[in-house]
Amino acid sequence: MAGIRSRRIIGLMSGTSCDGVDAALVEVVGRGLVMRAKLIDHRHRRYPPVLRERLLTVMAPAKTTTQELCDLAVTVGGQFAKAAIALIRSTDVRAEDIDLIGSHGQTICHLPPVAKGRGSTLQIGDAAVIAARTGVPVVSDFRQADMAHGGQGAPLVPWTDYVLFRNARLSSAIQNIGGIANVTYVPSGGGPEDVIAFDTGPGNMIVDELVRRITGGRRSFDRNGRRAARGRVHDRLLKKWMSNPYFRRRPPKSCGREQFGAAFVDRAVGTLDVKRRGDDLVATATALTARTIAGAYRRFLPSKKGKPAIDRLVVCGGGARNSTLMAMLAGELPGIDVVPIERFGITDQAKEAVSFAMLAAACADGVPANLPQVTGATRPAILGRITRV
Repeated sequence: MAGIRSRRIIGLMSGTSCDGVDAALVEVVGRGLVMRAKLIDHRHRRYPPVLRERLLTVMAPAKTTTQELCDLAVTVGGQFAKAAIALIRSTDVRAEDIDLIGSHGQTICHLPPVAKGRGSTLQIGDAAVIAARTGVPVVSDFRQADMAHGGQGAPLVPWTDYVLFRNARLSSAIQNIGGIANVTYVPSGGGPEDVIAFDTGPGNMIVDELVRRITGGRRSFDRNGRRAARGRVHDRLLKKWMSNPYFRRRPPKSCGREQFGAAFVDRAVGTLDVKRRGDDLVATATALTARTIAGAYRRFLPSKKGKPAIDRLVVCGGGARNSTLMAMLAGELPGIDVVPIERFGITDQAKEAVSFAMLAAACADGVPANLPQVTGATRPAILGRITRV
């Protein structure tokens, strides 16, 4: 990257798992499709348990008050600022050397448009609070411009996936497994207009909610898939869950807690004894994630000799550290090479934060970074709003 002015940008991300803030310090060189990004450092800052419970309580389709949302917007902004400051202090970089912060915020509600209707989305984490406490300009509200032009507002990382992973010879599927699972398909030698991307369905979200109920809130996820490994997949229950119409809906499409959060678990579990049958339910929910990812590939991605035309599968997000889920996914997709994202110099937990650092750079450069064929927007759009110090 020598010889070209580089920028140091912090990306901040908290996903639908709502466990805390990922902060990534990224060196960015160039603009647009010739941009290059190098991860310098990454830190994860967990939300205080009380704050996490407050956030889960207000997330759609729950009811809440405007007072609670107002207070949470500032509180979450403070948490994002602390994550950025902690990252800066862990390196030899000074705050005044940081050019920009890209903050995704914490999604509270995401309502994509249906049948040409109007969509809306809400991410909280006051950008002015982050800018004031760090002394760095902040780009936030990335989803709104795409939705204003009729798009789903998600997924937004396919543009960065294309920049990072395009290859003249290899077709890649980049599979993020956070609370929600989303795939980006980058065909060999293709342009950004050839990218296919969408949310495949639940990632860790249903598993996390089941673990919360099984443990009475003492645990929030199935560490390394241990519960799923002990449990038995209930085929009839899995078939029932897979009948959800979302899985058959053609892209563009996106989803969130509104479809696969606590209300889904209430309906899916019904009168079953969650604590007594907990490990079996976690195993079944884990299988649902693996099977719907693989099913989405077979339905919606190009095929070659009856199999998804994927030369390499790059898995990232919290689900990449769940060995039971990874084994199930490999079983669903035999013969496809699974490549650790670390091979590209990015850790699995940092990847989304890196993407929002890159999207912040695109915003500052005036470069449209949505892919209309992915989101359903009527036109390319510059994503994000800039809050000055």
